[in-house]
Amino acid sequence: MACTTILVGKDASYDGSTIIARNEDSGNGEFTPKRFIVVKPEEQPRTYTSVISHLTIELPDNPLQYSAVPNADLKNGIWGEAGVNEANVAMSATETLTTNERVLGADPMVEYKPARGKEGDADYEPAVPGGIGEEDFVTLVLPYIKTAREGVLRLGALLEEYGTYEMNGTAFSDSNEIWWMETVGGHHWIAKRVPDEAYVTMPNQLGIDEFDLDDAFGEQENHMCSEDLLEFIERNHLDLSVESTTPFNPRDAFGSHSDADHVYNTPRAWIMQRFLNPYDEVWDGPDADHKPESNDIPWARQPERKITIEDIKYVLSSHFQGTPYDPYGHLGDEHTRRMYRPIGINRQSQLAVMQIRPYRAQANRAIQWIAYGSNPFNTLVPFFPNVNETPKYLEDTTTRVTTENFYWENRVIAALCDSAFGETSNAIERYQLATGAMGQRLIIATDEQVARLGGEEEAEAALADAELEADNAQGDVDPMEPDDIVDAVRNAEVREILTAANQTMADQLKEETDKLLDTVLYTVSMKMKNGFDRSDH
Repeated sequence: MACTTILVGKDASYDGSTIIARNEDSGNGEFTPKRFIVVKPEEQPRTYTSVISHLTIELPDNPLQYSAVPNADLKNGIWGEAGVNEANVAMSATETLTTNERVLGADPMVEYKPARGKEGDADYEPAVPGGIGEEDFVTLVLPYIKTAREGVLRLGALLEEYGTYEMNGTAFSDSNEIWWMETVGGHHWIAKRVPDEAYVTMPNQLGIDEFDLDDAFGEQENHMCSEDLLEFIERNHLDLSVESTTPFNPRDAFGSHSDADHVYNTPRAWIMQRFLNPYDEVWDGPDADHKPESNDIPWARQPERKITIEDIKYVLSSHFQGTPYDPYGHLGDEHTRRMYRPIGINRQSQLAVMQIRPYRAQANRAIQWIAYGSNPFNTLVPFFPNVNETPKYLEDTTTRVTTENFYWENRVIAALCDSAFGETSNAIERYQLATGAMGQRLIIATDEQVARLGGEEEAEAALADAELEADNAQGDVDPMEPDDIVDAVRNAEVREILTAANQTMADQLKEETDKLLDTVLYTVSMKMKNGFDRSDH
């Protein structure tokens, strides 16, 4: 999968939240319909079998509820991609990464091997399961972790035990930390804590460019890795540092710097950092500090101002606006406008931006912002993941084209607007502004409604009702502590509020999206080549 990720530390974000965000892009020539769901503990499998690698894994019995954005068509597996669990830990999985021949030779990918021959014959070879991959990561990890750090450790243990068939980057966040984890070959991995004051850009390349091995094998304050990574590096001569005092650079050791990277990957990091740090360096011209094809664009850097949700949507929708590389622009020429792969691409499946707000109560701390389809033409809107159900407009995505769900309506709008970019851009901008403001208003109103819960009278009444219910329960049910009972009752009330807010958001979103579809359909219809009117002549 081709994706683009941005991670924003709590001191770099506009409100002190940790924010992790990623475009999920389908493979070339593919378009994958997506759904937004919550998976309840009783719905989580206890025995999991992957479709791609045919691997079966037994799972723990105590999963947390979590949100996910799986495929509408499960023929290739779940592909949960992004979500937040009820402990307010977010996970984004995965960003496909590049590597090199030295790594693949030292630790090959763990790929599924189908059976050969006929069972019972002397030359029969049974099938061999492969490792885990993007299809599996969210399902195997997110329900079982209570901190971002725990996410790294659980996924790391699974990778060491089962291996993987692809190079992947995964993000974990809680209200305090963000960790970025990269696989190295079939069984190895590294993870680095995103600096609180920085943001990280990831464009399908192995990205970490400085790694403290002493910390990883010591306090693990900001670095973690697989147990034998140091031996793996030394045995296979992977450290390319010229000086012994130079920090270890995983991008040099494990990554790639191919000609394809310069067309497909590095320009995306360049355009994101050019927008977020416009004055820190020269970005354009022959004397630029970093150019679109530079191999040394930093993995992390401090922004020139605090980063907002709107900034994240803008950079993850980028098609190189204001440069000669914009396919919709008027700068450059036909060659430059098709030189580089844009971030906002036609085959985007969904964008998930997960915001964990430290200043809110546990019950409504997380927001999962969602966009479907091609980002230059869609909108990013907020939903609360700590709910019992999601709106049908986003959940009931079919494999059949229909304007009755959010995914397909966005796909149709994007296809119409692409051929009339200039004529429809104003309508798209108005739609994005209106729905964005609508989402912000809904967050404010919902937070205020949740804050009004929990007065003394309500708490005492909730406690009395809950204790009475506990007294009437079967004797084999463990009694809850009074504080736990009140928390459970309040959490149920909050979930009702958040579910209602999500439905309001979906209803208003559908109304605005329907109006946009009507507008752009009219605009594009008027441009049809077979148009004719008697007043034309």
